[in-house]
Amino acid sequence: MDSRQVMALAAGAARRGLALKVGLPLVAALMAFLILVGMMAGFGGGSASAAGCEQPGLPADDGEYGDGRSGGDETGGAGKELRARQVAHAKIIDEVAKEGKLPGRATLIALMTGLAESQLENLKGGDRDSVGIFQQRPSTGWGTPAQINDIKYSTRMFLFGGDSGDPPGLTDIAWENLSLNDAAQKVQRSGFPNAYGPKETQARSIAREAGIDLERAGENHPAQPGRNGSNGGGGDRKDDGKGDKDPDEPQDCEQRGSGEPGKPGEPFHDGNAGWPNGVKNPLSTADAIRKARAEADSHRSQWYQKCLAFTSIMYGWSFSGTNYAIDHYQVEMPKDMRHDGDRNPPPGALMFWDTGHRAGHVAIYLGDGKIASNDIVTPGEISVVPATDIETKWRAKYLGWSPPYYPKGG
Repeated sequence: MDSRQVMALAAGAARRGLALKVGLPLVAALMAFLILVGMMAGFGGGSASAAGCEQPGLPADDGEYGDGRSGGDETGGAGKELRARQVAHAKIIDEVAKEGKLPGRATLIALMTGLAESQLENLKGGDRDSVGIFQQRPSTGWGTPAQINDIKYSTRMFLFGGDSGDPPGLTDIAWENLSLNDAAQKVQRSGFPNAYGPKETQARSIAREAGIDLERAGENHPAQPGRNGSNGGGGDRKDDGKGDKDPDEPQDCEQRGSGEPGKPGEPFHDGNAGWPNGVKNPLSTADAIRKARAEADSHRSQWYQKCLAFTSIMYGWSFSGTNYAIDHYQVEMPKDMRHDGDRNPPPGALMFWDTGHRAGHVAIYLGDGKIASNDIVTPGEISVVPATDIETKWRAKYLGWSPPYYPKGG
């Protein structure tokens, strides 16, 4: 985890099936400790804990028109058929909450969690062995795949946890004393610990369409620590009392340089390649770089989950015309414009990563090993950071670079 992410992500905000469930949503007091852990990780041969090397920003879903409008609106970019399924699933979730005599607030938290984890879809798979709406893992005590794909069962597990409180559910923590986002995170323990809050608008919209009363009172909602004495945890695995470190995660996510070019974590260097004749944008490369730097200096929070939209707008377009960054590179970009694995992009190039999630990520290369990227420091803001941060902070796989070509831009 980069310590700068701790406070940044606490201010705002996925993908479906968020993986890497190791988040520690403690705020200011923990920040200093994490900085110390980060400083000490390279000394004495000790390895960094999973908590010390992630708390990534969020890769983007740029929406139906590639204009970045999906992040905080009421639909989240969902089409008519998906929206209908979301409403149907929301009704089932609320039914379980009402059966358990929980207030509407519990339903809201569950809806926000499901939207962040799976788009409220009952997925048959996900990261590692994650299954279902809440991306619960059979290997860590949440049930069999068949059980978890039963929406009523998975909702009961999310709200009430296992019979012994392991894994713990929402009612096993002092959830009423927490924000909506933090209550969800206490159950899920996600590596994207602030992914849930931004789903509130969409969750409330779905609830209205489903006829769900999110303001209803409930009887079973104690405002005290849970029955197992836990303050939460275990969204993707059992809490065995050995801390929040995920044994499935690498021991050292801050990859160090090996001296061999092309290795993850190695620096990027400026290349000299020019753009093919077919690459024409409203703004020049120099203008786009200046505009991207100015946007970073402005600290405007308007780019949450809008990586591809950001790059196209910097080049003078209104939208990219592509939903996902990874599709822009792997589908829309002509093969002769893709420079797979090349760590020598020219300034102004688009750099692409496979984040392990559907959307992927793209940023503008500024030169001198730096990129302009959204969400990597502060959700919604553009920051100028080393291009290697996408690998070392998000554990993404670098795909390559391309010229700033937008065949569907407008």
